[in-house]
Amino acid sequence: MAINHPSFGTLADGRIIIFDTTLRDGEQSPGFSMNLEEKLRMAEALHELGADVLEAGFAIASPGDFDSVQSIAKRFAKDGPVVASLSRANTADIMASAEATKLAARPRIHIVLATSDLHMRVKLRMTREEVLERITQSVTLARNHAADVEWSAEDGSRSDLEFLCRCVETAIKAGATTINIPDTVGYSLPADMGLIFSTLMNKVPGAEKVIFSTHNHNDLGLAVANTLAAIQAGARQVECTINGIGERAGNASLEEVAMALRTRQDALGVATGVTSQRILKTSKLLATITGFDVQPNKAIVGRNAFAHESGIHQDGVLKDASTYEIMTPESVGWTTNSIILGKHSGRAAFRDRLKTLGYEVGDNQLNDAFRRFKEVADRKKVVYDEDIAALVDDEVGRANERIRLTGLNVSTGMGTKPMATVALEIDGDRADGMATGDGGVDATFAAIRQAFPHEVTLKLYAVQAVTSGTDAQARVTVRLEEDGKLVDGQGADTDTIVASARAYVHALNKLLVKRQRTEPPVVLRA
Repeated sequence: MAINHPSFGTLADGRIIIFDTTLRDGEQSPGFSMNLEEKLRMAEALHELGADVLEAGFAIASPGDFDSVQSIAKRFAKDGPVVASLSRANTADIMASAEATKLAARPRIHIVLATSDLHMRVKLRMTREEVLERITQSVTLARNHAADVEWSAEDGSRSDLEFLCRCVETAIKAGATTINIPDTVGYSLPADMGLIFSTLMNKVPGAEKVIFSTHNHNDLGLAVANTLAAIQAGARQVECTINGIGERAGNASLEEVAMALRTRQDALGVATGVTSQRILKTSKLLATITGFDVQPNKAIVGRNAFAHESGIHQDGVLKDASTYEIMTPESVGWTTNSIILGKHSGRAAFRDRLKTLGYEVGDNQLNDAFRRFKEVADRKKVVYDEDIAALVDDEVGRANERIRLTGLNVSTGMGTKPMATVALEIDGDRADGMATGDGGVDATFAAIRQAFPHEVTLKLYAVQAVTSGTDAQARVTVRLEEDGKLVDGQGADTDTIVASARAYVHALNKLLVKRQRTEPPVVLRA
């Protein structure tokens, strides 16, 4: 049965709305915070991927979150996805979300209020009747400022089902256009999820007028299974994240849900608007921004997702790939042409390959990336797609940095004291540093601190090879802490020490941005 919705018009029953919360719930993962520029890059990528709704942030949470939501809303002021901001069920939150999203062509205020007896007693300290009254007040206020209002029952999967029905009915009467039932702590089984949604949709008056949404966490590894069960029971919006990032064990993975619906359309009979060929690129962009790669055996986007080592499997795949592959690598963005360019390749071929890999870069970014490519090609026998993606993402992510690494020389070896000299460009001025340390990386970081004095704590230093071989590019992640503020920086290079310096400087630039965000956001109050 078709539903009329203020943001989507008449929505056919077989169409699944993809509500991406990478920028909000996903960013709440420890160490996964993004700056404004990175959030805008991800928002663009998610739009190109085909996400219908972007939950851009939690506007009241911090000045940075407010700025991010507002900037993303402004970016999609004429067209694009629905832009949502999360709100608790109080006036300040709702008005902050209304202000932050109002520039979007299709703004949404997303209200969350707990409905389980445990959460109401321990966290809210409210009675059931008080919760029902708060639902009416908050949804009514939100509808006065936005035509599209989503209401979520936090810990809905552990709520008394009869009371949950009353809550949903109250939210619909107050004007909610989407009803979301989260499995907030990843407790449910697929059978539980099916029962919850079928009961709500069959018992609650007015249920046929709204879109039901499912938001599942992965604490028991069942987030995608629970999402599919909710869809089978009638849910038509799926809340998910790229690479499944999110609180604790994460959220339902967008790429897994999208490809499950596509691959098993024979059984599920619904479809999304996701351009599946862009899945891998979007996954890799998020990994580059956050510095956290997916595990090799991750479904769809892990590097082993289409790899076959068993002789029996290899024999079958060589004869007919469908013997062991239920989808093609190309359908999600993998390419069988892994060797791409060499040191004799020209700028035109490089630009063409970037376009094939899904990158659209301006002339300045192309020049910088091509220069880095030539440097890599001179040092490596073979340059792979992954190498290209790593260096391009590395350059694009540094477009507006105040601190730039312009020179590095490190002397180290057995029986000698490692020494490093660095050259930085800080707001256009050169600064040099020289220091010794316990190893080349430690000396390099000490030299950077001398060139740009600062006091931070190094919380994480991680190195991962982009490709295989001794000449592989290293991707380094550095996490710094200053006064409770955590920032992550990434860098890539065939020289691990150079990659480390790039990552450290990247983190410093993020820290400078965080230092500037000290003023509270402007909030309109009713």
